[in-house]
Amino acid sequence: MQPTSPTLLPTDRHIMRRDEVEQKTGFKRSHIYNLMKAGQFPQCRRIGTRAVGWDSLEIEQWVQDRLSSGD
Repeated sequence: MQPTSPTLLPTDRHIMRRDEVEQKTGFKRSHIYNLMKAGQFPQCRRIGTRAVGWDSLEIEQWVQDRLSSGD
């Protein structure tokens, strides 16, 4: 049997709140929203009346893409 790869499994998928997205990307709120508006960052989703969150798999993929491209 081969060891499991370090990629995320579907069970690791969760809703990331803004503070977690900030920590993961190193960006602050205004920069995240500016990137979203420009279509350069995953869009948040409404999860409640006054709450939004991001799909953790989309954020992880975005980070990996940035690291791979060297931007």
